[in-house]
Amino acid sequence: MADKKIIAVIGATGAQGNGLVRAILADKSGQFAARAISRNPGSEKAKALAALGAEVVAADVDDEASLARAFAGAYGAFCVTFFWDHFSAEKEIAEAGHMARAAKAAGVKHVIWSTLDDTRNFMSLDDPRMPTLHGKYKVPHFDGKGEADQQFRDAGVPTTFLQTVFYWENFIYFGAGPKPGPDGSLLLTMPMGDKKLPAIGVDDIGKCALGVFKRPDLIGRTIGIAGGHQTGAELAAGMTKALGVPVKYNDVPPDVYRGFGFPGADDMGNMFQFKRDFNDAYVKSRSIELARELNPELQSYEQWLATHAKAIPLS
Repeated sequence: MADKKIIAVIGATGAQGNGLVRAILADKSGQFAARAISRNPGSEKAKALAALGAEVVAADVDDEASLARAFAGAYGAFCVTFFWDHFSAEKEIAEAGHMARAAKAAGVKHVIWSTLDDTRNFMSLDDPRMPTLHGKYKVPHFDGKGEADQQFRDAGVPTTFLQTVFYWENFIYFGAGPKPGPDGSLLLTMPMGDKKLPAIGVDDIGKCALGVFKRPDLIGRTIGIAGGHQTGAELAAGMTKALGVPVKYNDVPPDVYRGFGFPGADDMGNMFQFKRDFNDAYVKSRSIELARELNPELQSYEQWLATHAKAIPLS
């Protein structure tokens, strides 16, 4: 253990961080050791990681000093924020600053910042195609992360900016899966038209991040990954085959999606519209080939469905 490089992982009990910790622990090269950072090291998820061999350390993303202590002695740090816990891009930007400055103070050699596009680089706030949210964002959970990229540059930490994508697990846990329509048929509803939705199995983000830590030549670069580029119709067809029941793609206007009323519906509606309206650039920036290079075990959508389809709720 002493000769292994420590990777400190923010959000180790969350989706992306948990996948990275498990990828490090399963890596046959034995190059790295996993330091799982959690606000609650006594949680069942944290205990499960400790049982697998991770070092579990307490720190809070709102407490910069605690992060600096948690990063001490680490070669690498994986940094991620949690918009859906609080719905505040400003909070994400502040937390990213805490992480960046803590990594600099601890002398971390390679940071991965899990980020997204700042959609305001594609359209101005007064662009009438979609509403401006919270006074200064088009897609808050994208724009805050994209704006926070500068925090890592300003701190002077060696950073790879890893642009992620929609998780297929959102069909299971986030309420994005098919729902019965008025006639009882299952409808997969997204305002994407006939455009492609880059997406990935969440465990593969962690495995790709491990691949990035093995590639110091990626420091300073912005890279994007995906496991597949499917249209809504193709996503529905895959579900139909895997579930054995018909699933239809239900393309709705973004305004309709924004009006669905669940927490964050306006943000999600804008997100899908951004991906639809700027599809060529968005798809091009999310490389399946690079993801497979970083993670030879990368799952296709069909492979993900073979393992997870039965967990998709259908009511």
